[in-house]
Amino acid sequence: MPAVAADRPAYSAIGRDFLASIVVFLVALPLCMGIAIASGAPPALGLITGIVGGLVVGTIAGSPLQVSGPAAGMAVLVYQLVQEHGLIMLGVVGLIAGALQLLAGVMKLGQWFRAISPSVIHGMLGGIGVLIFASQLHVMLDDAPRANGLLNIAAIPDAIIKAIPTDSSVHHLAAMAGIVTIATIVLWNQFKPKGIALIPGPLLGVIVGTVFAMVFALPITLVDLPATLASGLNIPPMEALAGITNPDILTLGLVFAFVASAETLLCATAVDKMHVGTRTDYDKELRAQGIGNMICGALGALPMTGVIVRSAANVEAGATTRISAIMHGAWLLLAVAAFPFILNEIPTSVLAAILVYTGYKLVNIAQIRKIAEFGRQELAIYFVTLVGVVAIDLLTGVILGFGLATAKLVYTFSHLQIRREHDAETGRVDLWMTGSATFFSIPQLGQALESSPFGSEVHIHVEKLDYIDHACLEMLSSWEKLHQTTGGSLVVEWSELVERYGRRSEDPSKTEIPGLMIRPAA
Repeated sequence: MPAVAADRPAYSAIGRDFLASIVVFLVALPLCMGIAIASGAPPALGLITGIVGGLVVGTIAGSPLQVSGPAAGMAVLVYQLVQEHGLIMLGVVGLIAGALQLLAGVMKLGQWFRAISPSVIHGMLGGIGVLIFASQLHVMLDDAPRANGLLNIAAIPDAIIKAIPTDSSVHHLAAMAGIVTIATIVLWNQFKPKGIALIPGPLLGVIVGTVFAMVFALPITLVDLPATLASGLNIPPMEALAGITNPDILTLGLVFAFVASAETLLCATAVDKMHVGTRTDYDKELRAQGIGNMICGALGALPMTGVIVRSAANVEAGATTRISAIMHGAWLLLAVAAFPFILNEIPTSVLAAILVYTGYKLVNIAQIRKIAEFGRQELAIYFVTLVGVVAIDLLTGVILGFGLATAKLVYTFSHLQIRREHDAETGRVDLWMTGSATFFSIPQLGQALESSPFGSEVHIHVEKLDYIDHACLEMLSSWEKLHQTTGGSLVVEWSELVERYGRRSEDPSKTEIPGLMIRPAA
């Protein structure tokens, strides 16, 4: 990724921001419409969110190079909301989520939203990717997505059969347009010339797929944008706003706020790694997202987050300030206001194909391999989250993953391994302790100590001990006194343990931890 230089002339920076805004606009245009369709909403509502994300959030964001707009990661939640409560409640949930984000930013909770295991976050995104892929595969065939993720997955064989040319349907024609779109994106990403490498693959895919459909006059479904942007608004009426007291709506607002905030701040962290300019102010970014989502909620548009594909395109195109993000919103507004007749020529199967490709990319194989490097436990957290999101719902999947990550943390900080050796000739017992000795470990430690013969000299080796708490120290002290009555002794051979917990004795051969005499080895 190119680094942003801080000392370049201002006019040069403005020129780069202008060019970057064009690139981001070209990436955002098909994604805003495609994500709206994947969410079960009109394409205009995705474009409105992109405009607000650019013009409003771009102006006040805490991450100047991050681009905000409708996100594939929220599409599953929005689709669930629309199916269960109707499109009219989208604005109400957006208002609740935005208010919660704004409140969290005011209370300076931005950093805390980052305190989530990466395995949970990537598992969530992977699960969302599976759901988007499975649902949009049907839309790519001009077919309706099924009621839930598992039904969508189960219907994939049926979708493949429908893609086979027949005279009785046009599903295969829509599939052809989608396949041409995906093939264009893949080939462009693989072989694009350096001189025009900034042309976005999704945009080129839309152009080629649309031209293909027009040349062959395919009788497939096209995008339907309203004549004016104002007529496409989905402003919630007063009776819908009364639903704010509905526990289900409040819960969805909380889930929207949590997922949108986590995805935004994860994206902001990634963007910070791509350039050397101003770092993200997480609380300010959270406040900006809250204001943006409240505006989108008032207009009945899709919720927004910081989005990595558009943000990465922004940095790669050489953006240096927030001007590029703001201007991309202006270009979206201009396109919708001045050229809706052009956008209405785009087949929905072409936009769905972009989402099929996006869903596939969200299940990041390289990321799974990276997680596997940190052990099977992290991999288990990833797949439990992913399966929970796909098989149950997004919130439950995240809770399952977070619970497993917490259990792993508790296990790590409470797990103790004890290796025992007994020399019968000398009467010496050696205990090697590894991990953390806490009150959870007292039964295990007590069993190891009590297996020592009367009168034996017990040596405890704690070189690999990460932590020992007061309960274990008290237990060692009590056992030492009892063992001494049998003629035995206890020797702890680690001076660092003394430095952590103990106090020096006047006798240089002896050092004390409260309640326990430690005799470091010579």
